[in-house]
Amino acid sequence: MHTLSQLKSGELIGIKQLKISENLTSFPLEILSLANSLEILDLSNNQLTCLPNELVKLKNLRIIFASNNLFEALPTVLGQCVNLEMVGFKSNKINVVSEGSLPVRLRWLILTDNLIKVLPDSLGERPRLQKLALAGNMLTQLPLTMVQSKNLELVRISANNLAECPKQLLRLPKLAWFAFAGNPFSHSTLDIDSVPLMPSSSFTLKNVLGQGASGVISRANWTTDQPSFPDEIAVKVFKGLVTSDGYPEDELQACLRTGNHPNLVSSLAQVNEKGYSALIMDLIPENFINLGLPPCLKSCTRDTFPTNFTLSVKQIDKIVVQMEDVFHHLHSKKVCHGDFYAHNTMFDKDANIIFGDFGAATMYHMLSDEHQKLIQIIERRALNHFIDDLLSISNEQEQHSPQFKMIEQKRLVTQ
Repeated sequence: MHTLSQLKSGELIGIKQLKISENLTSFPLEILSLANSLEILDLSNNQLTCLPNELVKLKNLRIIFASNNLFEALPTVLGQCVNLEMVGFKSNKINVVSEGSLPVRLRWLILTDNLIKVLPDSLGERPRLQKLALAGNMLTQLPLTMVQSKNLELVRISANNLAECPKQLLRLPKLAWFAFAGNPFSHSTLDIDSVPLMPSSSFTLKNVLGQGASGVISRANWTTDQPSFPDEIAVKVFKGLVTSDGYPEDELQACLRTGNHPNLVSSLAQVNEKGYSALIMDLIPENFINLGLPPCLKSCTRDTFPTNFTLSVKQIDKIVVQMEDVFHHLHSKKVCHGDFYAHNTMFDKDANIIFGDFGAATMYHMLSDEHQKLIQIIERRALNHFIDDLLSISNEQEQHSPQFKMIEQKRLVTQ
């Protein structure tokens, strides 16, 4: 984090990345003094309503974040920034996205949690677009031009007002991660009661184990004897607000619909009280660790891994077999996970896995048979990328082994 005083003093000349959060109400023109170097500009968590036309002077600017501000329109000056490829304006008050506001080199667009009803046709005329996050808006349709979005890989359109399934997306050749719950076209009338309801007073939260967009997972203890449940439990308390993936209640319903599987986090019970929603789960054993790391700004949609981290081909083969079984289980329940990634997978030294994080999951039983098949193809593409990513970190000396080739061929057959 940088300060406005550092910027004004000239101390920051030559930097490539700038982040300022000081309740700014206007764009500091001193930022233009960084025109020869600045590549990433983060003005999130301020009170900005507009950007100056002079922003185009930042010729090297590739990434701009301005989440949690007061913008009511996506600034048109963004469309004139020649090298801008990543735009993030989450949680503003945007209701206008003009034709000219989208940069020609746009690769990643985040407009989650705004007030957008209509998107311009120019969105489908940005051939480099890979990642699109639009959850939590008021969209009633998507531009038909998006049938041209041949490089689009990840889409989040949950929690909108879409009355019809956007067919222009379903046959895109690279779409692999797709979340669409919380729309009229994906509304489910299923009554899911696969686990019992329990009061929040039945447990006490302890240390935080992890947190994501939709909630916080903590270790918990029962406050009374619960002979039907394990002694150690984990509880995910949902935040109750729209997230980058959609509504937490859709996550909960998809998770419960999926039911139990040896490679999924087991759901034990749920809490459904006014202002408090939670899922009680089995506690993952401490010998399980994350298989991967989330995508970075450079990889965009693909997982990353710790430096020098490798897996044997034998480990990869075992992981893939388990994940294939998870895939078939999910789709037998008509649940699209939407987030088939290594970073949502835990594994132990014996390559046993536990897969989780249903934040982007969507039930799709209400769709036509044709659309259901296309959803499965999209999800299968994500599983193929999962396999690819694991093969990319295999032990180098094993990459010419027959077992490696068998895994690779299996992936190719199922594309």
